[in-house]
Amino acid sequence: MTSSGRISQSAFDGSRLRVILLLDLYDGAQQKFLDAYELMCNQVASVPGHISDQLCQSIENPSQWLITSEWESAPPFLAWVNSEEHVETVKPMHSCVKDTRSMRYSILRETHRNQQQAAPKAAAKGATGAHQVQARVGDGVARHALTFTVKPGSESKVAEILAGYEAPQAQVDDVTRLRRTSLFMHGNRVVRAVEVEGDLPAALRHVARQPEVRAVEEAINPYLEQERDLRDEGSARVFFTRAALPAVHHVVADRPEPANLRRHALYYPAKHGQGMELARLLARQDESAAADPKSAVHASTVFQRDDIVVRLIDITGELDADPAASLGIGGAGKAAELERLLDGPAIGVEGSLETERNANRLLSHADMMPVTDRTSARS
Repeated sequence: MTSSGRISQSAFDGSRLRVILLLDLYDGAQQKFLDAYELMCNQVASVPGHISDQLCQSIENPSQWLITSEWESAPPFLAWVNSEEHVETVKPMHSCVKDTRSMRYSILRETHRNQQQAAPKAAAKGATGAHQVQARVGDGVARHALTFTVKPGSESKVAEILAGYEAPQAQVDDVTRLRRTSLFMHGNRVVRAVEVEGDLPAALRHVARQPEVRAVEEAINPYLEQERDLRDEGSARVFFTRAALPAVHHVVADRPEPANLRRHALYYPAKHGQGMELARLLARQDESAAADPKSAVHASTVFQRDDIVVRLIDITGELDADPAASLGIGGAGKAAELERLLDGPAIGVEGSLETERNANRLLSHADMMPVTDRTSARS
C-alpha cells in the first residue's frame, strides 16, 4: 500500500497470515469433531507454508470452538483451502458443525513478553513470512465470487434463467447490505461476483435464503455439470465450497471515479499449477495501472482458484481501445510473462502474445459475456 491513499487489498504482500475459524457444534458431536480435527491436523502439517495451529474451546459455552492457524503468507493457505484435498479432508466435520465462520488476517504487529524471544514454532519450521508493512486502506466492501460449469448446449437456457431473476432485498441487517452483483459467462462457465458492505458471510446466507434466489438455483440444477441437492445441507456446502472463487487482489486508482465506467470480466485459464502466479502477475500490472493517471483501468479485482483466474475491471472507453492495458500486459516483457503462464490452447489462442493480432485475439476470447450487473440503490 502506497501513501497515495488509493484502495489496495492484496493476498500478495508477503505478510504472515492468521486464519480464524469459529465453529458451533451440534450436541453430542464433540468426539466425532475431535477425531475429524486430528485428521485435518495431520494433513495440514505437511502443507508448505503452514506454521502452526491451535484448537480452543469456549469456557462459557462448550459447544463453541475456535481453530486458529498461522501461515507464512496468504497464497499457500489459499492454495490449500481451495484444493480438492481440503474439501475431502473437512467433509467429516460437516455433520458435526451447525455453523462456521472463517476470517483471514495478515499480521501487522505482534509483541512478546520478552522481545528477544523468537516465535519458536515459526523458527522450527523455517517460516519466512514477514509482518505487513503498513495498514492497508479499504473501502468497507468485501468481494467474493462463485464459479461453476453447466452442461454444454445449455448455455443459452442457463443465461436466460440467470438474467430473469428478481433481485433479493439489498439490506441484510443494520450494518450489512448487498452493493453489487455482476454475473458473466464464458462458454459453459458461470462466474457470479458480489460486493458486500459489512459482513460477507451474513450477506451470503441472506441471499441463499431468499425465495427468488432459491427458485433460480433450483431452476438451473438440471443443467449443472456437478450435481447438487440444495435440500441437503452437506451437498449444498460441498458444491459452494468447490465453487468459491476468492478475491486475491483489489485496487482502485486514487483519482475521481469517471462517469462512463464500464465493467468487464476477463477469463484467464492458467497452465496446470500456474494459477497463483498468473493472478500475481495481473495484480502487479493492475497496481501499476492504478498509479498511471492515463490508464483506462480505474479499478480491478482478481479472483483465483486453482488454475481459474478471472479479472474484473472497470474501465473508461472501449475494451479494445488499448488491448495491452485491458489484458494487463502493458510494459516490456509482460506479454511474454502472460504467455508463459496462460493455457493458450484452452482459450483458443496460440502463439506469441507480443503480436498485435494475438493480443486482440486473446482479448476477444477472454472477454466474458455479461448476463446481469445490478447495483443496489440505498434506501
